[in-house]
Amino acid sequence: MQMHLIPPSTPRSIFVYFRGLFYDKGNDPEGGYYARGARAAIWENFKDNLLFDISTDHPATYYEDMQRAIFCLCPLGWAPWSPRLVEGVIFGCIPVIIADDIVLPFADAIPWEEIGVFVEEKDVPNLDTILTSIPPDVILRKQRLLANPAMKQAMLFPQPVQPGDAFHQILNGLARKLPHDKSVYLEPGQTILNWTAGPSGDLKPW
Repeated sequence: MQMHLIPPSTPRSIFVYFRGLFYDKGNDPEGGYYARGARAAIWENFKDNLLFDISTDHPATYYEDMQRAIFCLCPLGWAPWSPRLVEGVIFGCIPVIIADDIVLPFADAIPWEEIGVFVEEKDVPNLDTILTSIPPDVILRKQRLLANPAMKQAMLFPQPVQPGDAFHQILNGLARKLPHDKSVYLEPGQTILNWTAGPSGDLKPW
């Protein structure tokens, strides 16, 4: 994704951005099931709204466009999770999470409530009002949090692994599920395990 980075000073001139399906006629010919109607509602309500840059096209400038957007829609599809959540964090675009039953990962590293906007599926027709009513200082605070390199690192799988990356987040999540007290596997003063403390050959997990 490094090749797609644009200068941080580039103005975010797009208010709301989304690229993807609104209907899945191949698997849901009658409509109503795909994304529980949330994506269809986005299209029907905002296809002509100048604040919304939404389309089924997937341009070559997709990642660059995300870096020019303030809000990136992350609606559910057939499943609650969307790669747009990762892309939004990486490219500093505030994720607008539209998936009522989603379980978000890496809560220790990523304060989803603070960096994102949660919109219930039933409230999609009010999306323009919800987003335009967010105060500028709140938007700026979310953007500053998203600019934190540690936030981006937590969503990536670099090779070899690096402290704080997504592989570490998974291991830390598993460690928290161990059926014994943290003192068994944490040194005094540690809050998370240092998974890179072992031999360098262990830093490549696959």
